[in-house]
Amino acid sequence: MPLAETFRTVVDSLPDDWTDLELDLRIFDESRYIDASVYLVTCGAQPYSKHDWHWRILVAHRFGHAAAVPAVNTAFDLLDGAGIQGELAVREVRSGRVEVTHTWGRPESVRQDYLRLHAQ
Repeated sequence: MPLAETFRTVVDSLPDDWTDLELDLRIFDESRYIDASVYLVTCGAQPYSKHDWHWRILVAHRFGHAAAVPAVNTAFDLLDGAGIQGELAVREVRSGRVEVTHTWGRPESVRQDYLRLHAQ
């Protein structure tokens, strides 16, 4: 199965309140490592050293310090288009967190509306 399709299947299987997804990627042909690195820069993949897997990819759902789902999907589409095959492993999924924002000086109604809108 192509990497982009595998990634979309993983994302579609997650609950709606997921916040962070941690993936590992391994390519089958290690002679194409540099080529794959060029494509993976679009999603900020972190290379492993001395590990069975080649890259760690952090994905954010609605907020956070990680790559957005469309950026990761684009990177995998580029890999698939270049004929670079590999496999993905889901390492961790976190869910149920709410973005923290400074609301000093705001009325309580604004704070509650913010929490209600962003907790979904």
